Amino acid sequence: MARLRTLPLVLAVLSIAGLCAFAEAQTEAVQGASATHLKVRPVPEAVPPMPFPPGSETPGPVAPIEFRSASQMTQKDADLEADAESSIAEHTARIGLQFTRGAWSYRQLVCPALPNHLFLRFLRNGGTGDVSVFTASVPRNGEGRVRIVPIQLRGYSLFSPAPINALTISAFNRIRAEEHPAKTPDWLGTGLCYAALAGAHPQLANLVDDLESQKFLTAVPAKLEIPVEGGAIVSFTDAGAAPRQMEWTMIFDRKGRLLKATHLPVGKLAVTPVPPSAGEPKGTPLPPTIDVDPQGSTVK
Repeated sequence: MARLRTLPLVLAVLSIAGLCAFAEAQTEAVQGASATHLKVRPVPEAVPPMPFPPGSETPGPVAPIEFRSASQMTQKDADLEADAESSIAEHTARIGLQFTRGAWSYRQLVCPALPNHLFLRFLRNGGTGDVSVFTASVPRNGEGRVRIVPIQLRGYSLFSPAPINALTISAFNRIRAEEHPAKTPDWLGTGLCYAALAGAHPQLANLVDDLESQKFLTAVPAKLEIPVEGGAIVSFTDAGAAPRQMEWTMIFDRKGRLLKATHLPVGKLAVTPVPPSAGEPKGTPLPPTIDVDPQGSTVK
């Protein structure tokens, strides 16, 4: 009788053991199949968000900003300027530039970094103390609107100097947003274009020592800095500024929007040659040193 009672228990234990072995075999089979189909991909290193392409810290050849007279413009650009004059008059009237009064002349500002816009520098020269200047931006493809960058009104800056003005920065960001570039723009060309829109005639500095006057420019070459948190800092020296060269610095955020712009005059360091000394140097000899022994005695 005892054997008959233990038989079901033995059978149950054997069944459980068999199920466990079967489950383990199935698990190993699934893991083996997964391992054969599993592809390992290396995880790239984290790169901070940059508005300009990585590896472009050293600038290559940069097309200079070109100024063309009205007679040098293409017929297409001249027609675009004529069509935009009513919009230019409307926008300048809001800030008191009086575009419909006086004799205004203009030149085209050719900016390779922003090819989808026509830029025009307008000037009205009424003599000393009566000079008004502004830059107009006209979209070429019709996607966007005419924008005005005020520079001077009768010899004075509007609101604040154009290079650091919030209106200039805002207009520049909107112009870049309207560009829809096929590729990431060149950082140095972008900086030169901003300086030109703000009223400069930027020319990159050739940092050559001025040996004749024994003065050396403290200007730095154009450079691109990538902060750890992303964004970009663009700086260059404008050799065309008068009466002193100017150093420009522009800070961009991760998405390429310009946050801040500064420009400061570049100083010069005067170098005075030191004549060679004749004979032995003169001076007062130092007294002999006296060391104190730990036991209290002195040693000369």
